[in-house]
Amino acid sequence: MIAGILFGFLPLAVWLYLLLFHRGFWRLRERDTLAVREPDRWPSVVAVVPARNEADVIQRSIGSLIAQDYPGQFHIVLVDDQSGDGTADLAKALNAPRLTVLTGADRPAGWTGKLWAMHQGSEQAALRAPEFIWFTDADIAHTPENLSRLVARAEEGGKVLVSLMARLSCKTASEHFLIPAFVFFFDMLFPFGAVNDPESKVAAAAGGCMLARRGALEKAGGIAAIRHNIIDDCALGRAMKGQGPIWLGLTDRALSLRSYEHLAEIRQMVARSAYAQLNYSPLLLVGTLLGLMMVYIAPVMTALFAWGISQLAGWAAWLIMAVMFQPILRFYRLSPLWGAALPLIGAFYAAFTLESAIQYWSGKGGMWKGRAQAGAEKANAGGSEKA
Repeated sequence: MIAGILFGFLPLAVWLYLLLFHRGFWRLRERDTLAVREPDRWPSVVAVVPARNEADVIQRSIGSLIAQDYPGQFHIVLVDDQSGDGTADLAKALNAPRLTVLTGADRPAGWTGKLWAMHQGSEQAALRAPEFIWFTDADIAHTPENLSRLVARAEEGGKVLVSLMARLSCKTASEHFLIPAFVFFFDMLFPFGAVNDPESKVAAAAGGCMLARRGALEKAGGIAAIRHNIIDDCALGRAMKGQGPIWLGLTDRALSLRSYEHLAEIRQMVARSAYAQLNYSPLLLVGTLLGLMMVYIAPVMTALFAWGISQLAGWAAWLIMAVMFQPILRFYRLSPLWGAALPLIGAFYAAFTLESAIQYWSGKGGMWKGRAQAGAEKANAGGSEKA
C-alpha cells in the first residue's frame, strides 16, 4: 500500500500539479510572435558579442548582426576572448563600419571567462552611450528584423531586459532525443510566465539573446555584480528584475549555429552548469536525483510492473508527461511519439547532473572553451590568468 502511494500516486500528483498549475509552462505561450507597437523613437543600441574560438561560425553570426534592419543607431562590439583559431581576423575580414573588434585582456581572479568578455564589451559600448546593450552569443544568428522587434518589446511597458530563447539546432538523432527536453526543463525550472510577471520573484534569461537597458544595468551593478556566476544569463535576469520588468520568450528569430552531432556534446553542455544550479550542494544533488527518479522513472516502473490502481496511476502519470511534451515537440517539428520517451530522457538528464557534480569535485567544473570555471574565485585567488 505504501509503495503504491509512493511510486504510483505521488508522481501522478506531481504531474497533475505541473499540468494544471505551475503557470502552464508546458504550453509555451510566451513567444515573440505577437505583434508589438513600434516606438515613436528608435533608441541607440550596441551589440556585445563575447567570442572564444568561434572561427567556424563567427562570420555567419556577425554577418547576421551587420545585416540588421534597424532604424536607429546601431553598433557591434566583438570581444575576442584570447582565441587561438583566428576568430578576430575572420570577423575583421567582414570589413563592416558598424563593427569594432576588441582584443580581450587577461581574466582577473573571480571572473568567469564569458562574463569578463561581456564586461569589457559593455565598457567599450558605454563610450557610445547607447540606451540598450544587446548581449548575444557568437554562435547565434539573427533574422534581420530581430533587433527591431526586441527594442519594440522593451519600449512597450518600459522593460529593462528582453531575452529570447534561441531556436537550438535539432537535426541529428542526439538532438532529437535531448534538445527539446532542454527547453522543456528550463521552462519548468523558470516558468516564462512567472519570469514575465512583475509580481513574481522568479527571474531568468536566455544568454544567447539579451537586450538590456543600459541605465538599469548600471544601477544593478553592471556585469561586475554577477562576475563569478556560471549560469550567467539567469544571474543577469535576477539582477535586472530588481530594476524593473523583464520578459523572456521562445523565438524563431534567433537561431543557434552550434550543432550537436553526438550525445556526448549535449552531455558536456548540460554538465557544465547543472551542479551550479544546485549551488554545489551535495544534499540538493541527492534530493534532485531522487526526485527525478521518482517523477520520471517510477511512473514507468509502476505502469509496467505494478498492478491494480497503482498501475493505473503509473500509466496516467506517463500519459500526462507525454501530453505536456507535445508543444515543444511541435515547435521543433518532431514526431509526437517522442513524448513517450520523456522518462528515459529525464533519466539521461539526471545522469548529466550527477556527472556535473563529479566534474566539480574533480576540479573540472564549469568547463567552457578549455576553462574550468566553477569556484573561479578560489582558483584564481593568486591573480589573473591566461587561458
